[in-house]
Amino acid sequence: MKSIRVKGVDKDISSLVMGSDYFTPEKMDLVTDVLNNYLEIGGNTIDTAFIYYGGKSEEAIGIWMEENKRRDDVIILTKGAHPNHEGPRVSKQAIDEELKISLERLRTDHVELYALHRDNPEVPVGEILETLNAHVEAGRIGAFGGSNWSIERLQEANDYAEKNGLVGFSFSSPNLSLAKAQEPYWAGCVSVDDPMLAWHEGSNMPLFSWSSQARGFFTGRFTPEDRSNEDLVRVFYNDDNWERYRRAEQLAKEKGVETIQISLAYVLNQSFPTAAIIGPQNKQEMVSCRQAADIKLTEDEIKWLDLRTR
Repeated sequence: MKSIRVKGVDKDISSLVMGSDYFTPEKMDLVTDVLNNYLEIGGNTIDTAFIYYGGKSEEAIGIWMEENKRRDDVIILTKGAHPNHEGPRVSKQAIDEELKISLERLRTDHVELYALHRDNPEVPVGEILETLNAHVEAGRIGAFGGSNWSIERLQEANDYAEKNGLVGFSFSSPNLSLAKAQEPYWAGCVSVDDPMLAWHEGSNMPLFSWSSQARGFFTGRFTPEDRSNEDLVRVFYNDDNWERYRRAEQLAKEKGVETIQISLAYVLNQSFPTAAIIGPQNKQEMVSCRQAADIKLTEDEIKWLDLRTR
């Protein structure tokens, strides 16, 4: 499987990252089966977060790693500082508190990758960087990034880091998919648009895409006439995205693969380092993702799929 490198992490990171928002200790048979299947296809990175399933996702991963002695075999990406009912949580106190709890749940003393789940533009980037750098220096995190951060704030933070001798953001984790979101799937979420795509192409910052297959838009289960999934309709239903679907379907037939595999290959064949967070729950879906990771798309094919050429 293809892999990417992130500054601050001394291991290759598999281009397919296993999502875990449905993991719980009560479903350890499923968790074990999914993670074993994931390792079998060559994956090595698990994505989780402080808020997933009320913390049960991290707990389940911690149990699995400890009971199966797998900590050294995997890279952990967890996230913190998601807003709660009281408002934004981007502060030293919240980050320190949540990271401590996350490590306890994960039954480890460090995570290779740590992301701030949301941004709070009212907090100066210097304060955020000082907090995160302290955790890097203490060995609790290897590299940090921003999930759902704007390119303006990422650039501001890294300019500040360079000027002040600090470690900056090493990766970003917005939504990147062939279907373009016309509004956020969840409040405060960021999807890649043309300026963000150009910024990543210029900066070469690695990108970890969530909802990389557009919440099932390319599975073939949906049509322009079927408006039963309100969220999918709200976020992805428009003429341009259905044209992208038709082009992905055409290219899939030409290559002898599935349409949804083309949509995943689109994410993994950008000109800058990308990884896709995936959510298969059985072996067949896992193998489909693995096959998609092997599909090579040319720059011309990427542009054509994305409606940048006729």
